[in-house]
Amino acid sequence: MIEHSASVTIKAPVHQVYKLFTHFSDFPKYMSFIREVTYYDEQRSHWVVQVIRQYEWDAINVDWITDQQVGWRSTRGFHNSGKVKFRSLGSESTIVDVYIQYVPPKGLLGQFGDTMGISSYFELILQKDLHNFACLVEQAPPDALDPMSSHYLFHSESAAAKKLITSKQLAAWQEDPMMSPQALAERQARIEHEAEQRQHQQIESEAARQLRQEQEQQLKQNQQALLEHEAERRRQELLAGQTVLHHVTEVSLDPRYTYAAWARGLGDKDGLRARIPNFTQDPMTSRRPPKH
Repeated sequence: MIEHSASVTIKAPVHQVYKLFTHFSDFPKYMSFIREVTYYDEQRSHWVVQVIRQYEWDAINVDWITDQQVGWRSTRGFHNSGKVKFRSLGSESTIVDVYIQYVPPKGLLGQFGDTMGISSYFELILQKDLHNFACLVEQAPPDALDPMSSHYLFHSESAAAKKLITSKQLAAWQEDPMMSPQALAERQARIEHEAEQRQHQQIESEAARQLRQEQEQQLKQNQQALLEHEAERRRQELLAGQTVLHHVTEVSLDPRYTYAAWARGLGDKDGLRARIPNFTQDPMTSRRPPKH
């Protein structure tokens, strides 16, 4: 028994991820190696896959838990089983883990597969198609529960786009009203219209971004000009003050207007009298009497 696993984190609530995954018959519309999933009833299905060569089996659903897990095991044909677990990471994110076990073909084919690394190749495409499922979910409208609502269906790497689906799968799709030519044409027209709207919104958003950037740049330039003008004004004021101070220091004092000249006229002629050494002892004798 050989086992493979793959995991992916999807930006969507767990209930939506679970419901979109359980539409097995839509797998060939976005997965690359599944050519057919048709139903016998609500519990039994028929699968055809292409991994180097074609494998085919009938399967029955086992161990289904709503919003948590789906499982299956083969009842005829290629012997395999598996399960898919859904783990919520909050209201807007889900981890999907896939586990598949199978018994490799006996004889030369099984030996050839081990030698050529078919086992590693299968794990690679398993991870790739799980990523395709994540794209399907994330490109579906919010709360959508039908894969046909997603724009990711029929992408260039899908089995449907490569025309690898079986005639039985094609016949089953033709019974689906959503797969009628008219419904598919309307779906394509809606996708193109929404793409045009997104492009128009992107153009408007880019124009608004450029305008906002230009306005911010102009505002920065205006602020810089104001700062430079203010700096120049202050420099001129400083220069003018320095010029006035320099002029004042260079002008000689007029002796007619000095304090010493003005003080000579105070009282009688005290300004001409000198102080004697002991003037602090007796203010009345602090000055020498005039000579006659």
